[in-house]
Amino acid sequence: MTNKETILEKIKSNSEIIGIIGLGYVGLPLAVNFAEAGIKVIGFEKSREKADMINHGTNYIGDIRDAVLREVVVDKLKLEATTDASRMKECDALIIAVPTPLDKFRKPDMSYIESACLDIGQNMKAGTFISLESTTYPTTTEDFMLPIIERESGLKQGTDFWLAYSPERVDPGNKQFHTRNTPKVLGAMSEDGVEIGEALYLKAIDSIYKVSSPRVSEMVKILENTYRLINISLINELALLAGKMDINIWEVIEAARTKPFGFQAFYPGPGIGGHCIPLDPFYLEHIAKKYDFELSMIHAAGHINMRMPQYMYIKIATALNSQKKAVKGSNILFLGVAYKPNINDERESPALEIMDITTHKGGMVTYHDPYIAKVKTNEGRLFNSVELTEKALKEADCVVLTTNHKDFDVEFIQERARLVVDLRNMVKEKGENIFKL
Repeated sequence: MTNKETILEKIKSNSEIIGIIGLGYVGLPLAVNFAEAGIKVIGFEKSREKADMINHGTNYIGDIRDAVLREVVVDKLKLEATTDASRMKECDALIIAVPTPLDKFRKPDMSYIESACLDIGQNMKAGTFISLESTTYPTTTEDFMLPIIERESGLKQGTDFWLAYSPERVDPGNKQFHTRNTPKVLGAMSEDGVEIGEALYLKAIDSIYKVSSPRVSEMVKILENTYRLINISLINELALLAGKMDINIWEVIEAARTKPFGFQAFYPGPGIGGHCIPLDPFYLEHIAKKYDFELSMIHAAGHINMRMPQYMYIKIATALNSQKKAVKGSNILFLGVAYKPNINDERESPALEIMDITTHKGGMVTYHDPYIAKVKTNEGRLFNSVELTEKALKEADCVVLTTNHKDFDVEFIQERARLVVDLRNMVKEKGENIFKL
């Protein structure tokens, strides 16, 4: 049989082995979905601690139920984790779900993808399907990954292996849409790759939408998140203007929502967090420069978002000034460091940057978050979550609502805090001690 016939027969009989490289917010839920379908999954992790936790059935991802992870790991023995890249030769498919951060110059850091490609090229067997899911710029699969894998393996794409891009669409904390019921876009470098990828992914995901190439699939991911970046940045900028004009931006949005066509509501906040939306425009700018093309709108939106934490600090300073207090020496309690409500993920959270700015200006910063026990800010400061008590609220010179967690009793907070800066429209009542975005 040909390599293609062999892997399709394995997929048909549920005897394929799938390797997931990177067991974070994207990789681990996908691994569990495949394992629940009765497929053997090997998770590849650089972190020995994470690998050991998974092998003991210990969960660290909020969107996975603890009992489900224990079942596929301990009871059914369908999922195991390892730090040994040589075991990639056991796999019929390898799916890459590694981080793609920005470096200190806000340029794409491709080191994680490069490392994964080196491991794959040096260890995979012929007849392997390879798919990248990490957010990246268009042409990454064809121009960055392919040369490394072919060079290291000595194998050829299209006959010895198949290369594809299928962007993750994980939304942490979303109770309605999750890995299985969110349609998945798939673009491969050959028709055989699309056929194999679709057959494989349908084991874990209900619906596959096929596109003509990896670069189309890569652009889909960038478009989805850039669309949100531009609209959130727009409403953030309008919120700042509305505040100067004594206009309630929240009331404006609710009124605009009554239009049954041509308008989708986006809401202001202290900045955009998470792994994708704050980073994607810089990935797209990176590749656009190679084509001598300027993305002026996206550039502006990205920089509006970057400036939001500084504007939020000014909001805090203004609120304290109204009480004849300076930031320096004031006790400032931040409520929430997660980048969105009801999750334990602080990646790129604007709250951390606001805390850094406030600390740098002399503020005595503490925070409470029911989902995150400790954090390290962008500047390396370490904080532990304090208990949210009546005493803590009363002793704070200013309480800043940075994340709209459902756990926060807003009435309790408002009644006990001397001064509240509400960056999430959580306090509905007006008051001289309430400052809103």
